[in-house]
Amino acid sequence: MRWLKRMFIVLIVLGVAVGGGYVYWHAQLTAPIALKQDTFYEVERGDSVHHVLDELASRNVIDHVWPYQLLGILEPEHLSKLRAGEFKLTPDMNAYQLLAKLSSNDVVTYQLTIPEGRTFAEMRHLIDEAPKLKHETAGLSDEALMTRLGHGDEAPEGRFFPSTYRYHKGTSDLVLYRQAYQHMHDALAKTWEKRQEGLPLDNAYQALILASLIEKETGAPEERREIAGVFVRRLERGMRLQTDPTVIYGLGNAYDGSLTRADLTKATAYNTYVIDGLPPTPIALPGLAALEAAVDPKQGDSLYFVSKGDGHHHFSSTLAEHNAAVRRYILNR
Repeated sequence: MRWLKRMFIVLIVLGVAVGGGYVYWHAQLTAPIALKQDTFYEVERGDSVHHVLDELASRNVIDHVWPYQLLGILEPEHLSKLRAGEFKLTPDMNAYQLLAKLSSNDVVTYQLTIPEGRTFAEMRHLIDEAPKLKHETAGLSDEALMTRLGHGDEAPEGRFFPSTYRYHKGTSDLVLYRQAYQHMHDALAKTWEKRQEGLPLDNAYQALILASLIEKETGAPEERREIAGVFVRRLERGMRLQTDPTVIYGLGNAYDGSLTRADLTKATAYNTYVIDGLPPTPIALPGLAALEAAVDPKQGDSLYFVSKGDGHHHFSSTLAEHNAAVRRYILNR
């Protein structure tokens, strides 16, 4: 009987020890992790659970590895679904929440904004400077880049929609170019379907060119359709468009910030003071409002406009009225 009593005592001691050990282990998993401030951690593709745990410990994200290793034995589902990606970790997390985060799709997202009215060259610079992207197009010519996108026969200017694009660390910059190209393709197709009848535009691409002129001429939403109306009426009457942004675009790097009378007479493929009709390509990346204005111009009789210097324009229907407006808003200023 004595040995039974001893065995009973041993079992009690073991039970207390196991129970105490379980409580301690569970406390390790439910207590906040060792972080003192928010941090980012990336699980590389192919990383093993053992490697991830060791690295988290070495970076002082967690205090000990053994509670996680034991969890992997008793509850392996918590460690079997780690995903590749960059994750934001916070000090208020416990072990379960940490592992749930590293097993989720909640990866860190970055964003890049391409403003309306920027040129393709400016868009390329913004993308080249964007952090965390995989820069596969750096150093490529415009033609080579378009070929990589499957559109080697197209000029790139105006073909990409200005918007805010989101991406994860390691995303190829080609993904952003493809998204922006498709977005513009879809937006242009939808607006072209809703165009007014009788426009002096042969196809959607000409609408894209016109939209880029509208985009560069004004940032005032209420003026876009009116400026579109001026351009459309001039095209219908065979008048040259005579819009300064086309001159600037044609000058390229030779433009020093101010236009001269000589610039207005300089023969380039884009100088609408010299050429008839639309320039050969867009001169910028137009936004949706400019696209919609290009296919739905405001009716009226104005054929001229001049900047007032406050972001808006004075519209005129006769050359005499326009010249008076030029004297008032440009020469006197």
